Amino acid sequence: MTPAQHAFALGIAALRAPDINLWSLWEGPALLGCVALKSFGDGTGEVKSMRTDPAHLRRGVAARLLDHVIAVARARGWRSLNLETGTDPSFAPAWALYRRFGFVDCPPYGDYAESDHNRYMTLALAAA
Repeated sequence: MTPAQHAFALGIAALRAPDINLWSLWEGPALLGCVALKSFGDGTGEVKSMRTDPAHLRRGVAARLLDHVIAVARARGWRSLNLETGTDPSFAPAWALYRRFGFVDCPPYGDYAESDHNRYMTLALAAA
């Protein structure tokens, strides 16, 4: 739903970078979903490439993955966690999930630029 020049999902090579951790959630042999966490190296990070298999939507997969990356960020002592997502109405369930976890809208961060196709959110993390 997002034009290619405004889509920032990571490919396989980028997911192998040393500043990225990737987790997956399985049920037996079925892959339910995955999420990546990118460290900016300054006490902040970014949720990347969170996906739920369409067959497992509305089962709490994304919530479990998001809960895990937030716990990891807190355990690392990070101050904040950011994310970038789309603005198409199809992203509304994701926005609701992020808000439920305490994320709020914020300006672009890092190398991102303002765009009608991208929404930026941040979560302030309390000290562990």
